[in-house]
Amino acid sequence: MTSPLPAYRRYTIATQFTPEVVPVPPRFRVQVTKYRLVALAAQEILAARGDLRVALSRPCVYGVFGRPVGGLAPIEDLCVGCLRCMTEYPGVVKIERNRERERLLAPSYSVDEIDTILYEARTGRVPVRGAGYRGPFGGTGWDGLWLDMSEIVRPTRDGIHGREYISTAVEIGERPPFLRFDAAGVLSGPLPRGRRIEVPFLLGAAPLGQQAAPIQSLLVEAARRIQTLALVPVESAVRLGLDASAVVALVKPAELAWLDRLTGPPAIIELDGWDRARHEELTRRFPDSLVGVCLPLGADLVPPVSEGARIVRLRAQPSQLDGWSALPDLIRRSHLALVEAGLRDELTLLGSGGITLAEHVPKALACGLDAVVLDAPLWVALQARVERDAADATGVRVAFPDLTAEWGIQRLENLAASWRDQLLEILGAMGLREVRRLRGELGRCLFQADLERESFGGIDGYPS
Repeated sequence: MTSPLPAYRRYTIATQFTPEVVPVPPRFRVQVTKYRLVALAAQEILAARGDLRVALSRPCVYGVFGRPVGGLAPIEDLCVGCLRCMTEYPGVVKIERNRERERLLAPSYSVDEIDTILYEARTGRVPVRGAGYRGPFGGTGWDGLWLDMSEIVRPTRDGIHGREYISTAVEIGERPPFLRFDAAGVLSGPLPRGRRIEVPFLLGAAPLGQQAAPIQSLLVEAARRIQTLALVPVESAVRLGLDASAVVALVKPAELAWLDRLTGPPAIIELDGWDRARHEELTRRFPDSLVGVCLPLGADLVPPVSEGARIVRLRAQPSQLDGWSALPDLIRRSHLALVEAGLRDELTLLGSGGITLAEHVPKALACGLDAVVLDAPLWVALQARVERDAADATGVRVAFPDLTAEWGIQRLENLAASWRDQLLEILGAMGLREVRRLRGELGRCLFQADLERESFGGIDGYPS
C-alpha cells in the first residue's frame, strides 16, 4: 500500500507586529517657547470668555499637542512636518528636522527609505502612501530603470490577495543544456542539480561588529524559516555549530580545512575567486553540496563558466556602489555576455551589493539575475548603527542593539514577507505566474537614459 501524499500547503511567511527595541528618534523636533504659549493660552481664554473647551483646542490634527498639558510637552513622534502650527503661531512653535536621527542612518539611505524599511520590518505589510509620494520619478542607478507592466495586453494576476498563486521560488544550481543517453537508453551525462528556495533573495553575511556571532545564528534561523539560505563565513559556521543545510559557506583559499569540521554538508560552498582546480576538488569531496564562486561585478564571466562554474555571485565593489549608477547596466552586460556565449541557461547568477529597497529585487531580476543577496536592508531592519556603508562589509563597523534572537528573526521574517508581497504585486501586474519568467526580461525594462536619448537626442542643447 502506497503512503498518502503530503497535504498541500501554500507557501506563506508568518508575520507578527514587532516594534523596535530601541526608540527611533523622531523625524522632527517640535520646539515650543513655553512662556509665549502660556501667554497665548491666557489671551485665548479671555477672548473665549472663559470657555476652556474653545480656548484650549489643539491646533494639530495629528495629535502632537494631544497631552493634557498640550504644547508644554509635545508628542514629537506624531509630527509629520505639515508646519500648520508653525504657520499659525510663528512666535510660539518652531519645527526643525531632527539631526540626531540623520546621524544614525547608513549613508546609502535617505530618511524616507529608513522609515519604509522599519515599517516593513515592524509590520510585515506593504507600505502604501497613496497620492502622498513627493519624490522624483527618475534618477540614476535603479531609479533610472522602470518596469513596463503592459496591463492592457496581458491579463493581470492576483497573487497578493490569495485568490491566485504566483510562485516566487527559484532554483539555485546547475542545468546541463541537454541530457545524454547511451546506446541502451540509460542516462550517461550530467543531471540537473539544484537547491530550491522559496523567495528570490538570500540573506547576506553579517558585517563585522561586536555582536557578529549572535547575528550569524539569527540569520541562519531566519533563512531556515523563510526557506532560503544565509551566507556565512565557514569559520563562523563551524565555531557556532550552525545548521549547515541552510548555509552558503563562504570559503577563502586558506580556509578549505574548515569545511571538514562542519556539522554536515552545506547547501552551497562558495569560493572567493575562480580556481578551477579547487572547484573540481570541492565538487569531488562534497558531492551533496553545490559549489559556487564569487566574482566582482563587471568581470568577464565566460572563461570561468566555460571551465565549469555553475553558480556565480556577482559582488558589487565599493566604487560601483557610489550612487549605484552602473549596477543595472553591469548586470545586464554580464547576462547578455553569457547569452551570446550560449551559456546563460546552464548556471545560476546571483548578485550582492546595492539592493537596498524592495523595488530593486524585480529590477535586478529583469536585468538578468536569478536571485539577489540582501545585506544593508537586514541591518536597517535590525536597527544596526552603521558608521560606513553597510553594503561594504569589509572593515565596516556595525553595532547592534541588545536584541533577542526571536525579535530579530521575526523582524527579518516581516521584512521578507513585505518584500515578497511587493514582488507579487509586480508579477501580478505583468501577468506572470512565476518569478523565474522575469529573469532577463529586458523587453520589460525601460531605461530612462535610453528613452531620453531617443526622445531628445536630435535637439540642440541635449548632452550627447
